[in-house]
Amino acid sequence: MKIGALLLEHPPILAPLAGITNLPFRLLAREAGCALVTSEMVSADGLVHGSAATFDLLRSRPQEEPLAVQIFGADPGVMAEAAAIAADSGAAVVDLNFGCAVRKVVRAGAGVALMRSPRTAEAVLRAVRRAVKLPLTIKIRSGWDRSGREALAIGAMAEACGVGALAIHPRTATQKFSGRADWSLIAALKRRLGIPVVGNGDIRSADDAARMMAATGCDAVMIGRAAVGYPAIFSEVVGRLAGRPLPPLDVNQRIEVMRRFVMMSASCFGEARAARLMRSRLAWFGKGLRNSSGLRQSASRIDSIADALNLIDAFQNSGKTACSGDRDLALISAGPCRPDSFGTAG
Repeated sequence: MKIGALLLEHPPILAPLAGITNLPFRLLAREAGCALVTSEMVSADGLVHGSAATFDLLRSRPQEEPLAVQIFGADPGVMAEAAAIAADSGAAVVDLNFGCAVRKVVRAGAGVALMRSPRTAEAVLRAVRRAVKLPLTIKIRSGWDRSGREALAIGAMAEACGVGALAIHPRTATQKFSGRADWSLIAALKRRLGIPVVGNGDIRSADDAARMMAATGCDAVMIGRAAVGYPAIFSEVVGRLAGRPLPPLDVNQRIEVMRRFVMMSASCFGEARAARLMRSRLAWFGKGLRNSSGLRQSASRIDSIADALNLIDAFQNSGKTACSGDRDLALISAGPCRPDSFGTAG
């Protein structure tokens, strides 16, 4: 798939997830075969006003390239200036958030609120397109009702304004993460638009990704919650689309990814901050494995990187985790993950 001049080597893309898709997580996703990683949601206002915490979200390394930086806001001028800042930071793609349904964002007129304000939406799109030469993408929802009319209208508008690709999470603003994603809307957008369409929503496995692409004709798939703690899903999607069988699940390999996440986080953020992050995030990587509840409880007491690594060793050496290769025991259950456990999707 091409987004402007950018050629992606594989179909899977990492969705933006607030509080989750930070630099260490993106590096793991990229290593696992993700074709394009996306930052956490970045406030346009925060960038323009020089917020140190907001600028910290732009931190990147060459190993994760290509990187899409997603910005959100409602003021065309501010969005344009923020897009230019993102481009200067090393982003390969600027992505515009037209899909966040979090109340605070919507009240500010941003995120999915732009889908019912077409004049503002068009002004934002045109202002950002003028401000940056990089490939420009947009992530939307179905809109505010199940008809999909707003999605189709925004899609046509985005293409006319020079957007290079569109990602659609086909749930309404009021659904948030409940119910089922309406994949038929992905297919409808693909039929209507000349730019690449990326499907998102209800992809929990490599088989789901293959089914979505076959059912909708979408050019790529965007994976968010299913990748949390399990970046290997990207390599599984690449293999499945190439016709290769899923490899046996290696639990020891999963545990090694946990260690690498700890060390990457320490390298990126320093020991004190990384240790605090591990209290909530280390358990992501054990989800679905035996004894994961004990891992989660113990992780809440992590005070240092040594604590985190010792806890991983104890988890591995307990001998009670699922055996290598036993996918039924080791994998997360097929039920949907609770979105409030994982953060906010962009």
